[in-house]
Amino acid sequence: MKTKITFISLLFMFIIGTWVIPQKASAQGRYVSYQVFYDELSPYGFWVNSPEYGYVWVPNVDAGFTPYATNGYWAYTVEGWTWVSYFSWGWAPFHYGRWYTDAIYGPMWIPGNEWGPGWVTWRRSADYYGWSAMEPGVSNNVAYGRNYYPPHNHWTILKGSDFGRTNINNYYVNSSNNTEIINNSVVINNVWTDKTHNVKYNAGPDKGDVEKHIGKTITPVSIKESNKPGQTMANNQLQIYRPQVQKNSTTGVKSAPSKVANLKDVKAIKQRTTGTSNQKINQPAKQNFSSPKQTVQPTKQKPAQSIPTKKVEPVNRPAQSIAPKRAEPTPQFKQPKPLKEEVKQPKQSIPVQNKEENKHPH
Repeated sequence: MKTKITFISLLFMFIIGTWVIPQKASAQGRYVSYQVFYDELSPYGFWVNSPEYGYVWVPNVDAGFTPYATNGYWAYTVEGWTWVSYFSWGWAPFHYGRWYTDAIYGPMWIPGNEWGPGWVTWRRSADYYGWSAMEPGVSNNVAYGRNYYPPHNHWTILKGSDFGRTNINNYYVNSSNNTEIINNSVVINNVWTDKTHNVKYNAGPDKGDVEKHIGKTITPVSIKESNKPGQTMANNQLQIYRPQVQKNSTTGVKSAPSKVANLKDVKAIKQRTTGTSNQKINQPAKQNFSSPKQTVQPTKQKPAQSIPTKKVEPVNRPAQSIAPKRAEPTPQFKQPKPLKEEVKQPKQSIPVQNKEENKHPH
């Protein structure tokens, strides 16, 4: 009798387990469509229809806004250097898709379906780190390869000793010095693979190298997936919404913004002011952010360095068509000779890093 009761109990537990496990996997692996982007970002900008890229988002931000530079910072997480934004909508445009900058209307975001810690290309020199947002149509293989040369004024550069601050916008190197620094830098080809979502991305600077610059040990920030749009940083944990995304819903309904603006009716970036408190610079308290343990505490004194620093400023680019055009990778400067080193195949595991650097000659 006792044996029979034990058997029945085990059978019951097995049945419950086979029901619970698929349900949990289904919840974690659920897909959402681009509609979540269209709906959630509409209050913070304008959706316009580009003949080349389809629906693109123009954020309602002040002049001087630069993706992966304004109102945020890099935190070292279990998935590499991750852009932590103080914007309430930062969970989407800094972790999916690509950015394009129009000379009149400023930065525009093209949605994508792959999540990454930050879709940028990285460089380093003896004293500096630099990054530039990947352009539309640029794949990982191109961006992390030896023949991708974003224009020098598209780069954000920071002294190594300031990397990891939560107010890094106060320490960026003056863009007039970009050419000299970049010509003496090498590509950071630190490709990691997220096998769960089958996505490759550049994890950024080597953790040990950054620790040497800042003079302290870095404690990785953990990432916890949120079940609703948004992100918060607290207790050395980044909680962020990062669903698996596909262009249209599984029901076959085509995703689209509820309201599409005519680009000519959108104010130029220089004439635009947000007037929205949750979009102003340096207001982490309203976004429930706290400084992670590995960061260097901000100081009032400017760091000692030979090259002046300043806050991000709008880049003056030549006039062009108001409709977004595919950004050309050809730089506005003398292109260096091709690099000789070959990139090794990355290891297929996380967080094991595969670093290979390609020297960018003068």
